[in-house]
Amino acid sequence: NNMANKRNLKKMINYICSDVFSECMAASIYNGKKGDEDVKAILSSILIVHDSSIRRVSHPEPGMPKKVYYKDLKDKFNAQICEIVDQIINI
Repeated sequence: NNMANKRNLKKMINYICSDVFSECMAASIYNGKKGDEDVKAILSSILIVHDSSIRRVSHPEPGMPKKVYYKDLKDKFNAQICEIVDQIINI
């Protein structure tokens, strides 16, 4: 069912973003950088990735095959999250 797939994809995005956000907060506290501008920028980028990804789930691009569209969405989301995780590691 298409709606269940969208719902599951949104849940996955919510879960991953929430987890990465928590990791960033923990790393910033552990490294004594709470409130640091770099940390704020990383947290902000997590929220932006979350919002844009959730929006993309709800509004597929017209004319693009659904399977291709959702694969592209997942690939871009994964790449963005990996980039953010790399930034968190370097806090």
